[in-house]
Amino acid sequence: MVAFKNYVAGEWVDSSQAIVNRNPADLADVVGEYARGDKALVGRSVAAAQAAVGKWSQATPQERADALDRIGTELLARRDELGKLLTREEGKIVADGVGEVARAGAIFKFFAGEAVRLGGEKVPSVRFGVEVEIAREPVGVVGIITPWNFPIAIPAWKIAPALAYGNCVVFKPAELVPGSAWALTEIIAHSGLPAGAFNLVMGSGAEIGDTICGAAGIDAISFTGSTAVGAIVRRAVTERGARVQLEMGGKNPLVVLDDADLPNAVGCAINGAYFQTGQRCTASSRLIVTAGVHDRFVAALVERLQKLAVGPGLDPASEMGPVVSEAQLAQDQRYLAIGRDEGARLAFGGERLNRPAQGYYMAPALFTDTHNAMRINREEIFGPVASVQKVNDFDTALETANDTEYGLSSGICTRSLKYASAFKRHSRAGMVTVNLPTAGVDYHVPFGGRKNSSYGPREQGAYAREFYTAVKTSYILPI
Repeated sequence: MVAFKNYVAGEWVDSSQAIVNRNPADLADVVGEYARGDKALVGRSVAAAQAAVGKWSQATPQERADALDRIGTELLARRDELGKLLTREEGKIVADGVGEVARAGAIFKFFAGEAVRLGGEKVPSVRFGVEVEIAREPVGVVGIITPWNFPIAIPAWKIAPALAYGNCVVFKPAELVPGSAWALTEIIAHSGLPAGAFNLVMGSGAEIGDTICGAAGIDAISFTGSTAVGAIVRRAVTERGARVQLEMGGKNPLVVLDDADLPNAVGCAINGAYFQTGQRCTASSRLIVTAGVHDRFVAALVERLQKLAVGPGLDPASEMGPVVSEAQLAQDQRYLAIGRDEGARLAFGGERLNRPAQGYYMAPALFTDTHNAMRINREEIFGPVASVQKVNDFDTALETANDTEYGLSSGICTRSLKYASAFKRHSRAGMVTVNLPTAGVDYHVPFGGRKNSSYGPREQGAYAREFYTAVKTSYILPI
């Protein structure tokens, strides 16, 4: 019997097929069985959302704010419970799971405020006696497709602005992590939204995701996932004239200069490259280190990696959990072989680890003696694997950092205001950090990158309105 159903038109909908959700830290632990939708259910969801647009788009800003605030309040109240659920299905340590749920709650509360802050403009016309008004209106029905690595925060930062600005939603979470999506949906279901304003359809990307992208009744798609899939989504959505927003991959550099505070630089590298098992699009997988500090940095980094506690996320002693799935673990291992074949030196880790419970455990891996033409420095691995590149000076470090098809996040560790300022100005990334990890960003400011990392308007903060609203200009001649 399927315990957790899809949610369409205000009702929980069963299915003849189910997704078995297992804990990657303990494969014997079944988190639950979740209904797998199909193309027909997507069609019902789109129709329900279209029917609800009129009512939800005309709701007052206060009604929308109240609904989102209720969602945020419940997420915050249940952060410990839902954080453990998130840890069980995704694998990250429980402190990160609880923190992610809290972030989702804060996001909903932020956009509750944005719902009543959305304004317009009244400007004088160049023509005598004519008035000009500029207003923002909902786009309509938004399809939201999210990845597995942040199974409640990324849905929150898409769903919250969509609803805040009066849109209706069809939501498809990653098939690996339906539990967090279902829990969020259960909270949204009793928040006061009209039936059909929010719909959940779980299932595979090949069936559910493709159908959502091609659905004529969906006016906009917001997608976070791999660059390869993002390109497919972009073609499918733009060909039918809908708007699309993509957040995709990263191959993010962390530059460490000779004058860097060494313990802080090592901490930034450990956090950015290995926390949350390196499964973050903002992870700093390329460590670009100048020659004067290179050997000391590598030695200190290896010493810290030797002490990094890898174990089940629910164990408070764990600092890094398992890889999310067998397929992801196999991909990580393939890149270790690629790195060796390319001539890189595996300075630490990479082996599969045995723990009391069967899971997808892997020691954090560090390559040295690498250069920027290597595949391990060009392609996103999305695991606990980082590589060090030795360079002579700041100019070479900056050039190396920018030499990538991606441009999501970048960082520098230095005491020099001169070099920090130059890096901020010349780094071709959407987000830059100074003496901080490249991963870990605030929810109230824009998130997004350049080049093959992002496409379309920014996510999060007030900038989210650029994607989730349409601008209308009205001309009035009072008579």
